Amino acid sequence: MQTFDYKLFYDQVGQRNGWDFSKVKCQSEGKQWDLYHEVVKICKKSDVLLDIGTGGGEAILKISDSALLLVGIDQSSSMIETAINNGAAADKPNVRFVQMDAEKLDFPNRFFQIASCRHSPFCAREVARVLGDGGIFLTQQVNENDKQNIKEAFGRGQTYGTPAGTLKQQYISELRDAGFADIRSFEYQVTEYYQTAEDLIFLLKHTPIIPDFGHQASDFNILQQFIDENQCEKGIKTNTARFGIIAKL
Repeated sequence: MQTFDYKLFYDQVGQRNGWDFSKVKCQSEGKQWDLYHEVVKICKKSDVLLDIGTGGGEAILKISDSALLLVGIDQSSSMIETAINNGAAADKPNVRFVQMDAEKLDFPNRFFQIASCRHSPFCAREVARVLGDGGIFLTQQVNENDKQNIKEAFGRGQTYGTPAGTLKQQYISELRDAGFADIRSFEYQVTEYYQTAEDLIFLLKHTPIIPDFGHQASDFNILQQFIDENQCEKGIKTNTARFGIIAKL
């Protein structure tokens, strides 16, 4: 999909449910890396934190006690609307949400000490600019071989056919060029079991794993065949593939 299509997609998701998949029943097996758990370990109570691609804001609202001020940005107006509503309900006065393009951060130089980004594009140059000396950037992104058996079943999908590790190397190169000297990266993969067909359909309709899923009648025939072939006692089997980067100025 083109950039505009992604923005439209995220706007539509935000209008429906933000980015909250808490009701999806899915069992995972394997060691995972929790981005915001790592953020909490690094954060000081005096820090100001920027969260890029914050979605419905659920993640930083949960860790609001870890920093002095937490600012979540997202390019989607509907996502930010959801985040503001979630923030009002949570009553966290030190959390703010602003609609903003990650390519042009409207903040002063060296305003933040920590920046995070989960499953969203970012501009390394802009991140470096708004972080102070010693600032730390943490990101978790989707690897190209995520949900591999689903993409193979449909013959299309997000980054389908792109070698695993391509995006990770691109981001590492961009971070290095932006001035980050201490860069660590790693990958992980876990097995997932979606409990029902409805859970899997929710995932596919609310993420760009299979672009335009459900727009073609054949999609549901393909999905049913996929379920038949990957159903087991634990659920409908697929995989999650992620990579993480921690970079320090």
